[in-house]
Amino acid sequence: MTACFPDGREVLDFYHCSEHLHEVAKAQYGEKSSEGLEWVEATLWRLFYGEVGHTIAGLRRMNPKTPNAQELIRKLMGYLKKHRNRFNYRSLRLGGFPIGSGGIESANKFICHTRMKRSGAWWVKVNGNSMLKIRCAIYNGTYDDVFKRYTEACLAEPRLEPQP
Repeated sequence: MTACFPDGREVLDFYHCSEHLHEVAKAQYGEKSSEGLEWVEATLWRLFYGEVGHTIAGLRRMNPKTPNAQELIRKLMGYLKKHRNRFNYRSLRLGGFPIGSGGIESANKFICHTRMKRSGAWWVKVNGNSMLKIRCAIYNGTYDDVFKRYTEACLAEPRLEPQP
């Protein structure tokens, strides 16, 4: 990501993170228990405010009720440690940025799959990438600019005349 977007900020998908928390809550407190739901909500708020260290410390203090809960807590701690620098939820929301990947996943399905995975369709990689560039330009409103740059580049290229 840093090669293409050096100023980009990585974020852990909020929904996917919450799935891990719900899994631990189910194992530790029982399915749909109010105690488990309260724990998930409190933990999500901690993570929203970037308190990953406090969250991990709380998980260490948990007294697992089953071997399965113990294993899930261990995995969650590893998951949180691995993604420690991707919990920018509050600052991203304040900046008007999404904290989930749903919009990107939906756009990928709509822009890419609708055109590229039609029945009977096949693509050479270079042509497929060009088609995706055009579709992205159409949907993000930059098609006219992209087409203008393309035509200018084509006019600037020296053309070889056919040999007799």
